[in-house]
Amino acid sequence: MKPTRRTVLLAGAAAALSPALPATAAPAAAPQGPARAAAALQPYASYWFPDSLPSGTPGDGITWRSLKDWRAAHDRDLAFNAASVPLAGRFTPTPANATARAGQARIQSLVSFGNTAANPSQGSATADYYALTHWAYVDELVFWGGSAGEGLILAPNAPVVDAAHRHGVPVLGNVFLPPVGHGGQLRWTRDLVRKDVAGRFPLAARLVAVAEAHGFDGWFVNAETEGGDAALGADMLGFVRELKTLAQAKGQRVTWYDAMTVDGTVTWQGALDDRNEAFFAHADDMFVDFRWTADRLASSGERAERLGRGRYELWAGVDVEANGWNTSENWDAIVPRDAAHITSVGLYRPEWTRNHLPADRRTPGDFHAADDRFWTGGSLDPSRPAGGDGWRAPAVSVADRSTVTSLPFASVFNSGHGLRWYEEGTVTSDTPWNHLGLQDRLPSRRWVVRTRGARPAVSFDFADAWRGGSSVLVDGELDEPAVLDLYATRLPLGDDTVVELTHRTDAGAVTVELAVATADAGEPGAAPPYRWLPVPAATAESANGWRTVTVPLTGMSGTLHAIGVRLTATEGPVRWRAGSLAVRTGPATSPAAPTALRITGATGGDLRFAWNHAHGDDVRHYTLHRVLPDGTRRFLGGTCQRAWFAGGLRPEPGERTARFELRAVGELYTTSAPATVTHPW
Repeated sequence: MKPTRRTVLLAGAAAALSPALPATAAPAAAPQGPARAAAALQPYASYWFPDSLPSGTPGDGITWRSLKDWRAAHDRDLAFNAASVPLAGRFTPTPANATARAGQARIQSLVSFGNTAANPSQGSATADYYALTHWAYVDELVFWGGSAGEGLILAPNAPVVDAAHRHGVPVLGNVFLPPVGHGGQLRWTRDLVRKDVAGRFPLAARLVAVAEAHGFDGWFVNAETEGGDAALGADMLGFVRELKTLAQAKGQRVTWYDAMTVDGTVTWQGALDDRNEAFFAHADDMFVDFRWTADRLASSGERAERLGRGRYELWAGVDVEANGWNTSENWDAIVPRDAAHITSVGLYRPEWTRNHLPADRRTPGDFHAADDRFWTGGSLDPSRPAGGDGWRAPAVSVADRSTVTSLPFASVFNSGHGLRWYEEGTVTSDTPWNHLGLQDRLPSRRWVVRTRGARPAVSFDFADAWRGGSSVLVDGELDEPAVLDLYATRLPLGDDTVVELTHRTDAGAVTVELAVATADAGEPGAAPPYRWLPVPAATAESANGWRTVTVPLTGMSGTLHAIGVRLTATEGPVRWRAGSLAVRTGPATSPAAPTALRITGATGGDLRFAWNHAHGDDVRHYTLHRVLPDGTRRFLGGTCQRAWFAGGLRPEPGERTARFELRAVGELYTTSAPATVTHPW
């Protein structure tokens, strides 16, 4: 087992810890891995030092940069890194179970998606990636990173922000001033909070400008470098105050980490108290260090309320980096089952669900099986969460949320990574991939199955898909009808509203009905008041046996609150797939084509593409294909941005010029006419 944040920091900084505090330590940077060899044109998520740079030279693939010198107009990678999906509003349906609460504890997730210098701007050619999908339980995501050898300030990459925003979750960049044991230098803290001649904090304004240009939602400030004094504490407080003022004006957030105190020392309190209260007062919320106790959390919540703040603006840190769902924690001190929640929960490094898997068992299916257990519990059904194993999954305590509120709505159940890329049931690339920006709005309750018989297994499956990289697979005997909840919605119904379903039966025989409800469930844990609409037989099969059918919602009015499917086996066992679900009013139309497709940089087989946004507001993302000499279209990638990097391209036999096609993809997955460009070899 690799050293954890706790063991590394305890070994390197034990002398700096107060003897009165528990033997735990504050979060450290993402673990260093092998240095990457960067292609000259390959864009990565941006990272900086505040001003002064380390001595020596950076490692391979690392670029030392000063935030003080950054300007959006001079950032050649900004087009790749700027998120494009606005933060969606969301609502809370009737909770899926009787213990999940709305309006109480929230979940903050601190995730390292990769080393600071090794977060590709737009995905990469591997399916082995932390493809977070349980956004319904998350209220704030911190793009965790920063290290003394790479950079201390890390901006989130566009795919993570776009996926989070699609699900209504704000994303924060990370400002990490590391402990001395992790290479921290107090001069970097002083660089960050240095004032100009007018007494302002220039780097506070620069951080807000970075977030605005990149399209994310603010900053997590984690000052852990020891050795400060009261003067530095006062400067840091002034810096946080100005950062919050400037951020608030731009709709951004600031989260403070419980490390530095008002006297400039680093003594993690594990509580909201008089040594960090001033920082909390000038931030939106605070991550409470792991050395909290039940009494400290209770007093912290009370103190927050006396200050006129909410107790759920405090995130009680829970370190799951090393042990995941085997983590031993006093859950009743944070989210008791039989009383009001005490504070919110800060989950440190839940990407354990990927990282703990052995290298030969890190398929997308293996990852999602682990991730489902982490977020919804051992039952894998949030409507009936299991207990007794010591792990209190977020679904047990926190009500799920949804952003499905407007038409048209469509999902191809794309989880944001895959072993291949599919288009209308046909493989157009055999290359594994990840790109969270292509992730759909996904079912929030995975997986609620209502049946009086044996419960079938339900999962994202990567062996076949209609579009993207995954489909929903229901696999089991189905000895009784089974209802699969798919989406909680708030969709307006009209006279011509229809649902389109693309599905396939791989084994057995099954009758499929659409489950639709125009009201919420009457009480937590109950089923929505579904009515059943027969799914007609398809008039023709598409590629590889997929069938697309249209179900009119005739006679229904008001608002669609829930949608699912009811499966009744006529021959078993059954393997049934959902490949696409769409709700629309009126005909589906295609978006306009993008314009001015061009190659903006070329080094060997590495190319940078750029284009102008398609006219209209119905573009979901763009797809880029290479047209081979025999006319075959090979998928190269998709993105929500207006720029793309393709690496390692080579000419086909006899090919003198490569041809590329770019298409805009609409919300209903209709595609535009192509824009084309060629590149001579």
